[in-house]
Amino acid sequence: MKRTINLTINEEAFEAEAEPRLLLSYFLRERAGLTGTHIGCVIGECGACTVLLDGRLVKSCLLFAVQADGRKVLTIEGLAKNGALHPIQEAFVQQYGLQCGYCTPGMVLASYSLLRDNLNPTEEEIRKALGGNLCMCTGYVQIVESVKAAAKKLQQS
Repeated sequence: MKRTINLTINEEAFEAEAEPRLLLSYFLRERAGLTGTHIGCVIGECGACTVLLDGRLVKSCLLFAVQADGRKVLTIEGLAKNGALHPIQEAFVQQYGLQCGYCTPGMVLASYSLLRDNLNPTEEEIRKALGGNLCMCTGYVQIVESVKAAAKKLQQS
């Protein structure tokens, strides 16, 4: 039995039907067409599906879409404004904080969550904030450097 879900995705109202067992990650990709939310492990380990739900970092593979009814979701697509990348996204490009790109949306959103509250994080704080996101390509050095560079950009704005 499908249920109508009303939520705000990237500051826009969105309504669609979903079965109660549909995961939020699949809802975002299949119903909302936002394919930046990646699906990796589907058990909450890799972080590829990370989004912000009411401002809180969550793994969308661990939530049902119906749990997001009436709430606000921010995906990687919601960071860019008017065709311009967010400073965190720019830093990831400039510092080579991505390779295959699969983990990148989750890493960027985890970085966004950290830098929203702390514009001067230590390397230890950065690594802790990114701890729920796995990357098989970079070894994390460039990712950490990307977050540091993004912090500097955001401090200047």
